[in-house]
Amino acid sequence: MGLGRWVGFLALAIALYILWEIRQLLLLIFAAVVFATALNSLVRRLHQAGMKRGGAVGLAIAVLIILSIAFVGIIVPPFITQFQQLVERVPQGLERVQIWVQDLQNMLPGASQYVPGVDDLIRQVQPFATRLAGNFFAIFSNALTVLLNLLLVLVLMVMLLISPQPYRKGLILLFPSFYRRRADEILALCEVALVNWVGGILINMVVIAVVSGIALLILQVPLVLANSLLAGLLEAIPNVGPVLSVIPPMAIALLDEPWKAGAVLILYVVIQQLEQYLLVPFVMSKQVSILPAVTLISQVVFAVFFGFLGLFLAIPLVIVGQIWIREVLVKDILDPWNQEGHRLTKPPLTPMSESVAQPEPHLEAHSPTEPPLPTLPDADEQV
Repeated sequence: MGLGRWVGFLALAIALYILWEIRQLLLLIFAAVVFATALNSLVRRLHQAGMKRGGAVGLAIAVLIILSIAFVGIIVPPFITQFQQLVERVPQGLERVQIWVQDLQNMLPGASQYVPGVDDLIRQVQPFATRLAGNFFAIFSNALTVLLNLLLVLVLMVMLLISPQPYRKGLILLFPSFYRRRADEILALCEVALVNWVGGILINMVVIAVVSGIALLILQVPLVLANSLLAGLLEAIPNVGPVLSVIPPMAIALLDEPWKAGAVLILYVVIQQLEQYLLVPFVMSKQVSILPAVTLISQVVFAVFFGFLGLFLAIPLVIVGQIWIREVLVKDILDPWNQEGHRLTKPPLTPMSESVAQPEPHLEAHSPTEPPLPTLPDADEQV
């Protein structure tokens, strides 16, 4: 291996190391792109209705901020109150557990050696509580980091919405000149897929929030509005979100009546099954088809390597990656090999085969002599 190849290999290794070190920043940038793409669809509709683009961008951002503040204001204070009530009721719960353990020991005299006492349970819980109190500063620091990351995503999203075309052109210029038109087409496909995904997720979130609210209202579980909104929000995370959404209403129902916790669990399972068989096939019909196993594996992989942010962005990352693999690797590289003129081991051309073998139309469109990419009429509205 020559010196040039060693230098190239070293440069590639350094580049991969740098990308790995800034992986969280790259995910934040991608999150800003996803949100900007979704809001850009609303901005485009407002612009088509006669509103100037600057005013449409301001209105869309204002609506997003108002909804976010209202959402946090509705959910956070009630849950803080319920958590305080939960802490106050912990001694009562321990007394009930102690009475239950004593009754069990009276019914089964030999069970005392298998069932731990309340004092033993308290001694086992104390180290965990001590560690939790000791990590309070770390928890506060992580919360502050999350807020700063959200602020960064918001700023990047606003910048992309105000002037998206320079960023889009800069990304296209990273491709060879003969492939820039094709790259622009693939970016357009990614935009459509992301908008459809966000639209489908929003419909799912609204339906799940309404149905969950009705179910909790029937069971007379406290904090119906907060729990239903939380269930709708967590619907954005497939597989994991529905499991997490059932924990708060079950805990609150357990404080009210123990039997309600089981009823909440059963109702949430029924709601999720109805969603999978009735709502998802109708709402997600316009989305890029993703196999369930691919969805689950991608969530696990991204959660392990990138944390909660990777788990949240796993589906849009898979959607974009699937489009690029299908369009570049499959259609532009692998599919032409099935044609007569693009086999790896093609036979010698005869005069007849020379007249038949023609270059692929989509490859001719990307020849090195292709004219520069024209400016589309609505290019300034694309992210």
